[in-house]
Amino acid sequence: MEESRRTFIKQASLAGAGLMFTSGLSAKNYKRVMGANDRVRVGVVGFSDRHKSSHMPCFMNHYKELNFEVVAVSDIWNRRREEGAAAWKQKMQNDVKAYRNNEELYGSKTVDAVFVSTADFQHARHCAEAVHAGCDAYVEKPFAETMEDARLALKAVKDTGKIVQIGSQRRSGANYHAADEFIKSGKFGPITMVELTWNVNQPGRWRRPELLGLLKEQDTDWKRFIMNRPYEAFDPRKYLEFRLFWPYSSGLVGQWMSHQIDTVHWFSGLKHPRSVTANGGIYMWKDGRRNWDTLMAVFDYGPENDPKSGFQVTFGSRMHNGADDPSEIYYSNGGELNLITNEISPKGGLHEKEAAAMGMKANLLPKLSLANTEKVVTSANTGGDILTSNHVRNWMECVRSRKTPNAPVEAGYSHAIANIMANAAIHTGYKATFDEATQEVMANGKVFKWGEIKA
Repeated sequence: MEESRRTFIKQASLAGAGLMFTSGLSAKNYKRVMGANDRVRVGVVGFSDRHKSSHMPCFMNHYKELNFEVVAVSDIWNRRREEGAAAWKQKMQNDVKAYRNNEELYGSKTVDAVFVSTADFQHARHCAEAVHAGCDAYVEKPFAETMEDARLALKAVKDTGKIVQIGSQRRSGANYHAADEFIKSGKFGPITMVELTWNVNQPGRWRRPELLGLLKEQDTDWKRFIMNRPYEAFDPRKYLEFRLFWPYSSGLVGQWMSHQIDTVHWFSGLKHPRSVTANGGIYMWKDGRRNWDTLMAVFDYGPENDPKSGFQVTFGSRMHNGADDPSEIYYSNGGELNLITNEISPKGGLHEKEAAAMGMKANLLPKLSLANTEKVVTSANTGGDILTSNHVRNWMECVRSRKTPNAPVEAGYSHAIANIMANAAIHTGYKATFDEATQEVMANGKVFKWGEIKA
């Protein structure tokens, strides 16, 4: 057991150290091989709160060493467009051009890569636009909110071969890499259940009351904003507080569950759930929102050809009581892997007395700490936390090395399937499944289509 512990910690340490220089070049080597002509010119698609509070400080941590610069901002709202260009000009100390829309941005031929941090339902199509324009992209999650959009973006990335990093920053956390290695080593045993929770008590979460009076229809492009969603009259709440409104966001599912369910796919090697059921409602915040403030979803995971094996995943979230401290606990017959405490322990494992009564051997995990741990910073406005900083750097390095980033497009496609299955269960009341042949989410024997479901 002690030898196993030492080996595990050593391997986890190596995994953590490898996160910062995935391309195999040291900082000195980067500086030696790159000159001004090698500079990567970056554009910003959507000067959002997420971009301003997280992408910007994280980019600033690494841009000089890796020879990147931001040169353009595209935003359909003139206020954010001008704010974004001015903010980046102050940071970069070079000219930053403001573009009214993405066609203007890509038509200028001035950018090699882009950050995409627009509204949830726009990410996939903006990703496809970027790669078809010849740009690598850092694309915020959720990757897609419909299977049509998910398939379109996946094909675009595959066809062009561009470097796309999905904004699932747990994939650049050393503790998550250590957990993945331990599970894949076989020492954890088969996963039997996963509990995911994310609770807050924040009436202002995803609300933007201070901006609502400032947004006028003539100052933006409402038809561009709603893209391929059913037409509705201009509404500043749906524009600025889109996370509260179906079909512009799936709320708790797209914003929070997409992060956590991604770890299930990563650790287990499974691409999507076999089925999903869900229940919940708007129990607390009667503010006109369409998306639930309380949710419990239950997922069945396992091989499609072996329905008798697998495990269950639960995702619970409430927006009326909680400390904004997400929880991910993996269980096996031998104990648990707890990504709140970053510990592996025999808690709940099969003890000798119970095992002996059934003619079995005890099955207990060792007590270990996940090495190189990094706390997940959850608030959208906390600044450049270390996980996101690692993740942005990994993307920048892969833009140079052309290696696969930590969260490739396939990871986004997989969490999109799980999200859409959960939404199908939420909006139809039926168990949702996935048709491998058609790559469609099914509910009550029918293909789940957003446009046919009313809020």
